Amino acid sequence: MGEFTMPSLGADMDEGTLVEWLVEPGAPIRRGDPVAVVETAKSTIEVECFESGTMGRPLVEPGTTVPVGTPLALIETAAGTRGKAGRARKPRKEPQGPPAPERTRPAEPAEPVRTREPVASEAPGHGHVEAGPLIRHLAEEGGVDLAALRGSGPGGRVTRADIERAAAAAPTARTPTARAPRARVTPLARRRAAELGVDLSSVAGTGKDAAIRAEDVSRAASGLAATPSPPPRTTAAVRASRPSEDQAPAMRRAIARLMSRANRDVPHYYLSTTVDMAVPMDWLHDRNRRSPMSERLLPAALLLKAAALAAHEVPELNGFWTDDRFTAGEGVHLGVAVSLRGGGLIAPVLRGADTLEVPALMSALKDLVSRARTGRLRGSEVSGATLTVTNLGDQGVETVFGVVHPPQVALVGFGRVVDRPWAVDGLLGVRPVVTVTLSADHRATDGAVGARYLTAVDRLLQNPEKL
Repeated sequence: MGEFTMPSLGADMDEGTLVEWLVEPGAPIRRGDPVAVVETAKSTIEVECFESGTMGRPLVEPGTTVPVGTPLALIETAAGTRGKAGRARKPRKEPQGPPAPERTRPAEPAEPVRTREPVASEAPGHGHVEAGPLIRHLAEEGGVDLAALRGSGPGGRVTRADIERAAAAAPTARTPTARAPRARVTPLARRRAAELGVDLSSVAGTGKDAAIRAEDVSRAASGLAATPSPPPRTTAAVRASRPSEDQAPAMRRAIARLMSRANRDVPHYYLSTTVDMAVPMDWLHDRNRRSPMSERLLPAALLLKAAALAAHEVPELNGFWTDDRFTAGEGVHLGVAVSLRGGGLIAPVLRGADTLEVPALMSALKDLVSRARTGRLRGSEVSGATLTVTNLGDQGVETVFGVVHPPQVALVGFGRVVDRPWAVDGLLGVRPVVTVTLSADHRATDGAVGARYLTAVDRLLQNPEKL
């Protein structure tokens, strides 16, 4: 048995609010699957599970705010060990008292299961089928008769693979009059639709595999014409439909706490250099002329890749200061500062940025920025950054000196690429240049290390074809 806990999604996070569950009790889950939506002071984030097994009973109801580390739900794992989402821990002795009801097998027919709906395979004339709610839903979507299947799972339980094999074996089994498959709907979305009077068939889902989430229902409700005496909206519904209004004050407080601590506890030093961008900009323009519009690159992609490769060369700036010592990061994971439309900022993570090809890095950056601004990031995308980059060039800023985000030890800033008088081989001309800055923790490094880093960024940008 495992525990799915409220994760820590940043050094400034002390608590979070469970917004909705994305899976129902009894549904199989795999490591990395998003299982819940959590609201922090900065954003609404999909949180993944780091154990495979079966979703057990929830311990916290949507709309509840709990501290980091609080168990949110139980997870039935194959090994039967108890651990936290995101990290393993040693087995512990279970508390004394009556054992929790087993969820690996459905209840006897005489004892109704909460939140279960009658399904066709349990109608009179059909045998009892060992299958969870998600499996029954997949069977209904695929037009598979559960009663005709022999499950390959433990105790004859029907698995996802059984459903997929059966659906593939009879692709033409449906008749033209067969009912169209229902869209996937999360439990909270179904409840909210009932509260707000929203027809789920008219709602477009934005979740995984087009699943309808609570926020989709809230958006649909906000577009409906006003009706007399509408049902009262829950706190969670109001929060989901107005994230920028509700979250902005909390975000400012969270940023204030973290930045105050960073300025108080981190002895900063600052360095700056100006990089000639003529060669990389020429390379970029030539490449973009030969590429379709969807594959064209922005200067930010080259700057980020150079920052990541330089961090690989100078690992003293890529890591964390904890327990009065520096620990190098395992890989170069760039936190990219993104300004949010409702105010504030968040720094989603480009993992393994030094290993990504520039086009792949550009694509990942666009995806992260888009989802950060619509509140659709996952938990693994907002934690674990080893170095943060801020780029205010698109705002017209030429120089930015940032504040180190503890426990990281450095922050890189890029300004706008501007034309300036520049001497090359003794001849004065006009060249595009960019100002690159470094804010670093003096406890971990000195100015000489920072200078090596900025020199590496300059050198790498002069060879854009090798980035």
